[in-house]
Amino acid sequence: MKTSGQHWPMAADLYGEMQLEANPPARRRWHDYLPGILVTAIAALAAAWLADHYAAPIVLMGLLIGLALSFLSQDVRTHAGLDLMSQTALRIGIVLVGARITAVQLAEMGPLPFLLLVAIMLAVILVTVASAHLFAQDRHAALLAGGATAICGASAALALWSLIGDRRIDQARFTLTLVGITVASALAMTLYPVLAAELGLTDAQAGFLIGASIHDVAQAIGGGFSFSPQAGEVATIVKLTRVALLAPMLMLVALWLGRRGEAGARIPLRLPWFILGFLAVVAINSLVAIPRPVQAGAATGAQALLLLAIVATAMKARLHLLLDQGWQSFAPIIVATLASFLLSLGAALLL
Repeated sequence: MKTSGQHWPMAADLYGEMQLEANPPARRRWHDYLPGILVTAIAALAAAWLADHYAAPIVLMGLLIGLALSFLSQDVRTHAGLDLMSQTALRIGIVLVGARITAVQLAEMGPLPFLLLVAIMLAVILVTVASAHLFAQDRHAALLAGGATAICGASAALALWSLIGDRRIDQARFTLTLVGITVASALAMTLYPVLAAELGLTDAQAGFLIGASIHDVAQAIGGGFSFSPQAGEVATIVKLTRVALLAPMLMLVALWLGRRGEAGARIPLRLPWFILGFLAVVAINSLVAIPRPVQAGAATGAQALLLLAIVATAMKARLHLLLDQGWQSFAPIIVATLASFLLSLGAALLL
């Protein structure tokens, strides 16, 4: 069995376990995690303060501050805490995202809008991956950009990267993708409501367009309500439905990666625990009336944990590698964003 190049055994590489098995980490005590956790928490608090006071996207602020503090990751004392924040915090945050979703929300959309959303998601991913060779880009990086754009921005990018693995997409390229997706989402929140008004879309059409094409949850909802209250309500349902498609999309990606493994490699059918946890929380939220304070607490916890994961990931990036990527590294993000907008606009006109 090969253990180098592009042919990694999928049972380990798919979920990022190979390195742990080959090089098990030394036993750590609780205080080994403190330096990395503390610097990540301070940076995240600074990002939240800037976002609150200057109306800036919190994810973008977290990325920029994390990149500015990337020199701290050269200190080995921060490694354990940064790894914990960028991996475990991320996965718990993805589980808590499920508290936003219920089966009722999916049913409220009706069959046609839901089928259009699924078609848009698949088309965006396929178009982005297919265009990768035109810009001399790796298909895994294109898959990351397309999947993140099709679902829910930075949250989906983090979840996808946990499946694809840093052996296929290095830290610098992943951070660059996060930056590009975050900037594209911020621009879309500003431009799409204006374009919807210029095109003369109805409230329902504008809400679908904005909810189906803007990456970040908060920005999609904010963009919808900036058009009209009715459009905001539609955008909220559409966007949360996209978030609910996160788990199916991850399953498809896992199958795609598995099929591209070396011949004879045994492909595991199990899913990572955080995807199962996400589905379990959605099921509980659909079957049981979870109190609103609990839902609000879960949403706040998910946002906080994902912010910590983003900051820690940016802090672990090597800026000199990031600068070496070149402008073409943004091509998959641009293709995915344009495809998402055009397909969502076409679907909105059908409604």
